[in-house]
Amino acid sequence: MKKLEKQSLYPLLFTPIYKELVWGGEMLKTHLNRELPKTKVPIGESWEIVDRDDAISIVENGYLKGKTIRELLEVYGVDIVGKGFNGGKFPLLIKMIDAGQRLSLQVHPDETISKKLPGAEPKTEMWYVIAAKSDANIIAGLNYRCTKRAFVDTYQTTAVESNLQISKSVPGDAYFINAGTVHAIGEGNLILEIQQNSNTTYRISDWGRVGVDGKPRELHVKEAMECIHFSHRNSPKISGVIGTVAHNRKFPIVKNYKFFKVDDLRLTNIWTDNTKAESFHLLTAINGPIKIVKDEMATTVGIGRNCLIPAAFGSYKIEVNPNMETTVIKTVI
Repeated sequence: MKKLEKQSLYPLLFTPIYKELVWGGEMLKTHLNRELPKTKVPIGESWEIVDRDDAISIVENGYLKGKTIRELLEVYGVDIVGKGFNGGKFPLLIKMIDAGQRLSLQVHPDETISKKLPGAEPKTEMWYVIAAKSDANIIAGLNYRCTKRAFVDTYQTTAVESNLQISKSVPGDAYFINAGTVHAIGEGNLILEIQQNSNTTYRISDWGRVGVDGKPRELHVKEAMECIHFSHRNSPKISGVIGTVAHNRKFPIVKNYKFFKVDDLRLTNIWTDNTKAESFHLLTAINGPIKIVKDEMATTVGIGRNCLIPAAFGSYKIEVNPNMETTVIKTVI
């Protein structure tokens, strides 16, 4: 691929990669107005930005349309990701999760355990609740009464719920799911997930569900038990913003995690920002479209879409509908 000049880099949109999953829902269509492929199995996930051997995002706008994110990194490297990039794959995996049924009770490994388990990759993630049905909930973490013995005795039964932290789903709330945290997304949630570039999940229970082949899905209890941080009891929940005002606001969601940092922007007018060549800015339009503007260049990001602003892009503005407060999730590394 012929290298373009730095100033030719621009806000990048990628074509979503849809995943058929037995627990999938319909909120990508009903809430975000997505045109989904017709499938026999529901769509459960939309991989918005991904750089893995079995799934690679493709640019859908501008001069680089049709190029993969991996091709971009091979040519531009730090100009896309930022000054800390030393080659390899894009460091994050961005998903939309549409839960028509409750997901499995599961856990992900941390860096230490990943070195012990064949093929494992560490995975810490953050969830942002975009929309939720009235009876939806989130399972995240063990409650303060739970012992390892109590969990082992109950994980195969409905009684396991008494050992878990269960919260009512509220749009705008977030959850920081550190590796080693037992968790499950409940039925009726539409979630933005920001995570390390990993696809290692160990299922503890699938609530008696069977897969599309009519057989129970594989569980990974032995591996899961090695991953769970049984001594951790802190709540992963980060309560969302309350109320609206007539000016721009920024609320940190994830501040000190070494692999990504996330802010909740509540915008009523133009927001000015700058990548400063330090990191890409990943912008997710939550409740309305936004426009990213620089000089004569303007990129529209539709509701529920994600835009990757290259680290070399520099200063830019976000324009929003002045008649409403627009929520934008901003992720950097």
